[in-house]
Amino acid sequence: MAGTLYLCATPIGNLDDITFRVLETLKNVDVIAAEDTRNSIKLLNRFEIKTPMTSYHEFNKYDKGRQLIEQLLEGKNIAVITDAGMPGISDPGEELVKMAYEAGVHVTVLPGACACVTALTLSGLPTRRFCFEAFLPMDKKERKDVLAELVDETRTIVLYEAPHRLVKTLAELRETLGDRRLTICRELTKKHEEAFRTTFSEALAFYEENEPKGECVLVIEGADRDELRRAEQESFAELSLEEHMERYLSQGMSKKDAMKAVAADRGVSKREIYAMLLEE
Repeated sequence: MAGTLYLCATPIGNLDDITFRVLETLKNVDVIAAEDTRNSIKLLNRFEIKTPMTSYHEFNKYDKGRQLIEQLLEGKNIAVITDAGMPGISDPGEELVKMAYEAGVHVTVLPGACACVTALTLSGLPTRRFCFEAFLPMDKKERKDVLAELVDETRTIVLYEAPHRLVKTLAELRETLGDRRLTICRELTKKHEEAFRTTFSEALAFYEENEPKGECVLVIEGADRDELRRAEQESFAELSLEEHMERYLSQGMSKKDAMKAVAADRGVSKREIYAMLLEE
């Protein structure tokens, strides 16, 4: 009988945010796979947990992952913890979960603190719809592609950033997305927790005088749907009616459906499109 892989959320700042269920599980599993054992030992010592630990991180996630799967298949129960928050979210635990399912190992989650959701709810920006990008890619081309995708994103955007890269990232975001509102959250759940409600320009001016400190979560307002729609309609207006129709006809649409799509693009009725086509 294979064991169970437990994904255990740990506090993102205040150690008292750990759940009773996580504590009980960490005490009773056979092994704890921790992203950084030097960091996690502080948590285990605080709650007098003596369970053996092993390191599982970005740079050994495949080799160590296979070893952990072997132990699970032998019947051992293993808990995975990250430095802070939920394993698998911007974390190598994602790969271990995939390997566990492929091996037929049971996986369960013990929920708790997560910086992404904590910052989102604290931000004062819309929370019903959001997209999470974690840390932007370091590769220049991939980073440029991701930023380009965010230009027309209407949902609230959540990003992580380290203090030494914060100013550069804010400048890139302003250049790509325009001067939007955002909330910069830092020291979440700690004594000096801060939710800095600002704009890209105001934040850049502030950090010219004040050095960024602490890991940050950036919660950024999404693109305005009405503005996107107006810009789209303006771009369609530059097309002749025949060119606009051909765009949809070339996709295999019927003439009737193409007229309907063109009418929606231009913000007019299908009858008006039909009349204009007849005139031409």
